[in-house]
Amino acid sequence: MQHRITSKGDLLDREGKLYEAGYATLPVRTYNPENVSLYPFSKLNKIRIKEWDYYGITTDEYFVSATVSNLGYAGLIFVYFIDFATREYIEDTLITPFAKGFILGKSSDENSFFRYGDITFKFIKNETEREIFVNWPKFGKGRGFRAHWIVRQTPRDSIVMITPIGQKRFYYNQKINCMPAEGAFILGSKEYGFTDKKALATLDWGRGVWEYHSFWNWASASYFLPNGSTFGLNLGKGFGDLSKATENCFFIDGIMNKLDYVEFHYDSVNFMKPWHFESVDGRLNLNFKPFFERVAKSNLLIVSSEVHQLFGKYSGYVITDSQKKLKIENIVGWAEEHKARW
Repeated sequence: MQHRITSKGDLLDREGKLYEAGYATLPVRTYNPENVSLYPFSKLNKIRIKEWDYYGITTDEYFVSATVSNLGYAGLIFVYFIDFATREYIEDTLITPFAKGFILGKSSDENSFFRYGDITFKFIKNETEREIFVNWPKFGKGRGFRAHWIVRQTPRDSIVMITPIGQKRFYYNQKINCMPAEGAFILGSKEYGFTDKKALATLDWGRGVWEYHSFWNWASASYFLPNGSTFGLNLGKGFGDLSKATENCFFIDGIMNKLDYVEFHYDSVNFMKPWHFESVDGRLNLNFKPFFERVAKSNLLIVSSEVHQLFGKYSGYVITDSQKKLKIENIVGWAEEHKARW
């Protein structure tokens, strides 16, 4: 079931079809959106492409995230902050027509920018470092948000997925867990600082053409184990043809351990009930106990989205590629259900 892609080349052929489907540990294929050919008119093809860069920083005390995304007929930025102790939750979103103000890189190693009025996002890649700048003066009903983070992408594996969605739709995605992060952000009048000994970053870089009605689950964690090593988790399902590969895996100190299909068990009426994850190959068995539910909804007539993102703690076990059983206890992460009409 797990086909690994190792050959380099373009992502799409001249007819807009994927050359190859499967997974990799690096983005070996070159994203070429100019070959998307759902329709005979290039402008129609362009507005069907979805692109985003999502960064999340996890510490013991809080989670903070910044995203730029181009949905074709609209651009979307958002920032959110969750204090784990107080349950304080602040989120703000800005939508621009036809992605005005956006420049998104064609690879995860290229820079992405957003500027609109007095709002600026800069996601810059410098060799093994990623630098994130955010300035949003009116964020959170005028509280304001400013951030400068350094994320270190030392040599490590990532999970890269090339997933067909029908004949000419696809999802090209790279997720990088457990990148040491340092920096600070100012929210209102309060400044938060973190070091790379206490904070780990996750990148979700996605490019693709989706079905108008879409659904997916995503579960993730980037956390320090008691011995100081890092543990990263990435699980997902719900869209596209996964017959060649799944995105399910975990990372120990940046080394990927690949998994087969993983069952998600949860209550879609009460998301705060415990979740359970179990791989069909018997190498992952995790319980997830949520302590906070983030709900993000938007409805712009032809475009709508509803996300239930649960933050909580993972416990259970995983078995590495070398057949070593590793106990997991109270690892902070998240799990989500996402429905979109876009």
